[in-house]
Amino acid sequence: MELHEVADRLEITALLTRYAKAVDRKDWDLYRQVFTPDASIDYTSAGGVAGDTETQAAWLAEALAQFPATQHMIANVDIEFGDADTATVEAVFHNPMVMPDKTAWVTGGWYHHEMIRTTDGWRSRKLVEESAYFSGMPTNLDRPE
Repeated sequence: MELHEVADRLEITALLTRYAKAVDRKDWDLYRQVFTPDASIDYTSAGGVAGDTETQAAWLAEALAQFPATQHMIANVDIEFGDADTATVEAVFHNPMVMPDKTAWVTGGWYHHEMIRTTDGWRSRKLVEESAYFSGMPTNLDRPE
């Protein structure tokens, strides 16, 4: 593996960590920095919406407001480079979310990203969440449309 590829892999992995941090801290400015301005993001497999970064930031802000705490853990990061400036990334996620009554709702699956190198570093231009499981899913959640 060439040194530049190691550096790219580290930067892409850091971007995934930034994504998790942004969502868990509800830092929507940081969330926007993960994506290109024209990114497409699809959370429909988890009951969410598909749309651009602004649509998703607004939807997540409303949907996650009911959870006192969330913790996105991302692992098993598989990066395939297309050319020097593109990559496809598949990563496993495990996401426990604390409910107001202190019970936990846990979900997990895979994130599928299409990444591109920009003047600001690697960014995701497409994210599709593929949900694999839900445990402890409450029936009384507010589900923003």
